[in-house]
Amino acid sequence: MTVTLADVAARAQVSPATVSRVLNGNYPVAASTRERVLRAVDELDYVLNGPASSLAAATSDLVGILVNDIADPFFGIMAAAIQSEIGGPGGRAGGERLGVVCNTGGSPERELTYLTLLQRQRAAAVVLTGGAVEDTSHASAVAAKLRKLAEAGTRVVLCGRPPAPEAVDAIALTFDNRGGGQQLTEHLIGLGHRRLGYIAGPEERTTTRHRLEGHRAALAAHGIEDDPQHTVYGRYDRRSGYEATLELLRRDPSLTAVVAANDTVALGACAALRDSGLRIPDDVSVAGFDDLPFSIDAVPALTTVRLPLSEAGARAGRIAMGREEPPPGGIATVRGELMVRGSTGGPRA
Repeated sequence: MTVTLADVAARAQVSPATVSRVLNGNYPVAASTRERVLRAVDELDYVLNGPASSLAAATSDLVGILVNDIADPFFGIMAAAIQSEIGGPGGRAGGERLGVVCNTGGSPERELTYLTLLQRQRAAAVVLTGGAVEDTSHASAVAAKLRKLAEAGTRVVLCGRPPAPEAVDAIALTFDNRGGGQQLTEHLIGLGHRRLGYIAGPEERTTTRHRLEGHRAALAAHGIEDDPQHTVYGRYDRRSGYEATLELLRRDPSLTAVVAANDTVALGACAALRDSGLRIPDDVSVAGFDDLPFSIDAVPALTTVRLPLSEAGARAGRIAMGREEPPPGGIATVRGELMVRGSTGGPRA
């Protein structure tokens, strides 16, 4: 059932004219009244009518790109690649689309807010990047938003994110984080390491769980105990890597290798090891994930798993614009490549 302006007015207990003034922003409205109207809009999931030419479907020039942290090269690389591919016929300015990067800051609430705003703007496409929050109620809310976007004609693409529920019409280019995590730890075990510390990302993220599952699968395959004391959770940033490494060394000074959730975390781990008087890789080996641009320039260069972030982002952009056929079944797994460099070696004697 379509929600009308009158429905919003009734929920907010104001006149339809007041709702119109709030949404159009062309007349001063008391702050308390404005807040009440916007809350009603969110609760009813009301979509503001655009120009007559775009009433029937999502035909605007807008493409939304959702990222957790635009300052993180992982997301910046994908967002840039997506934006480079979103030009095409149908726009009103030389065939170009307006790419809007929505930085959620990792907040589930902001993610839902941006999806609502993009729905109201009748976005031509929406691309969600990175891992999802593992919370049942949030996952259901996101699925509902994506379903409504797709029903309105918006193309929905997930890039580096697990597939959406079957009821949601979304294309998924998902990264093989489990396989990459297992490959990385297998490499270290192959060098002779048996006491490995692991710095995981935020506990509620799918990327965190999948990479850690790969690490644990490698340990199990070689009969190595998965000691809970050897895993520390934190943010995907350098400071977290630094602090987590000091905590791992406090728990077990005999560790010979540290596996980091991503390359940025690995840089923090390297700094903590150096500040603790340890050499890399002579005393402790360090491995990262993603192969971000700075990884090869670290000293020593980081052993890591290369994810083709730019290539995946560009493909997501082309699919979002209808210039490339979706993968069979709507899902494609993007696999990483192990990059062996100077930060890993055999354990000290």
